[in-house]
Amino acid sequence: MKIKANFNDLVGQTLVSVKQEECNEGDNITFITDTGKIYQIYHEQDCCESVMIEDICGDLNNLVGEPILIAEECTQDDKNSSESGTWTFYKLATIKGSVDIRWYGSSNGYYSESVKMYLVNPTQ
Repeated sequence: MKIKANFNDLVGQTLVSVKQEECNEGDNITFITDTGKIYQIYHEQDCCESVMIEDICGDLNNLVGEPILIAEECTQDDKNSSESGTWTFYKLATIKGSVDIRWYGSSNGYYSESVKMYLVNPTQ
């Protein structure tokens, strides 16, 4: 079971693990907190769209072991896209450093290009 979560729910949480994974369903990043909560950010791929992690600036290990001080999400339309494109940016920071995660989604305009965050184990 999973429920939609807000990205800024990570503020104040201490992560014990951050993993980037690539699979057939698309990219995802899993955050595991010291209280056992598991969050994932990803996009459920559909047939006529592509949403992937374009770049990670910073070291994901800087997010482990210290409370998250900043967890911000913003999106921007790609005005240069041939049909439809959306950038989604995630900024995270602890006292050890910051990480910026950049996703890019493209489609024919009919499909969603958004990235979502879920709490995977809401009973925690």
